[in-house]
Amino acid sequence: MILSWKEAQLQNHIIQMATALGWDFYHTHDSRRSPGGFPDLVLVHPRKRICLVRELKTERGRFRPKQEQWLENLHDAGVDAGVWRPSDVVSQRVHRELSAGTGYGTGSMGERP
Repeated sequence: MILSWKEAQLQNHIIQMATALGWDFYHTHDSRRSPGGFPDLVLVHPRKRICLVRELKTERGRFRPKQEQWLENLHDAGVDAGVWRPSDVVSQRVHRELSAGTGYGTGSMGERP
């Protein structure tokens, strides 16, 4: 069931989990007037002083070139930027990263776009 989630379902689940664990988040609701490719979620944990930037994709979702470029640029700048898919919920990766924080600049992009 989870593996067939659409991006909106994945996003709602992650936002609920993140909020429960003390994270603040930003998501652009209407990106038509914004530059293309910026990742879906910016999450900040004020106590842990950690920022995660994540693109959300379905299991078979593909990256557009601008999305790839944003993630690479953020990662190269030392930002913990990457992608989460429904399988990352199943494997508990999302929960682990939100529970502990992955640490600044650890390169935990997981899957490269």
